[in-house]
Amino acid sequence: MAICLVSRTGRQLQRYDHMGRRQVVGCIPYRYRIEDDGTISDELEVLIITSQKGQGMMFPKGGWELDESKKEAALRESFEEAGVLGNVECELGKWNFLSKSQGTFYEGFMFPLLVKEQLEMWPEKDVRQRIWMTVEEAREVCRHWWMKEALDILVERLASPLEHKVEDELSSFQN
Repeated sequence: MAICLVSRTGRQLQRYDHMGRRQVVGCIPYRYRIEDDGTISDELEVLIITSQKGQGMMFPKGGWELDESKKEAALRESFEEAGVLGNVECELGKWNFLSKSQGTFYEGFMFPLLVKEQLEMWPEKDVRQRIWMTVEEAREVCRHWWMKEALDILVERLASPLEHKVEDELSSFQN
């Protein structure tokens, strides 16, 4: 299978909501820590990436484009920015936020991504670092309040998986 190692660029296909806010989609890549003996622990780890300009750490996110679903956009962003692939799960929520660097409002959607594969090469490998860390560490270093809220929702959901399994199954019929 061939994998494109170039990130999408430009705003030609970018989605905007009815109020003119750019719509962005992100993922919280997660896994359960693997012990030295190869067993899988119950300790949750999440993948944080550096911003392109080195101004902090965050979860992968980017523009939701006209030719893709939200889940497809979330998976694409995780691949382009963090070099991970996996299962995009039920949406964690929607947030409206002001970009301090751009001075504009955005509408952001976040999804969990259960990581199945971590690639050695990915489109933004030369401009970002990726770091697996505990939830507590990620909450401390993540620079966006709305991503921290999404992380809290994910932790709560994973703590009570049975009720959310039904939500995920219902969501798959809607998307």
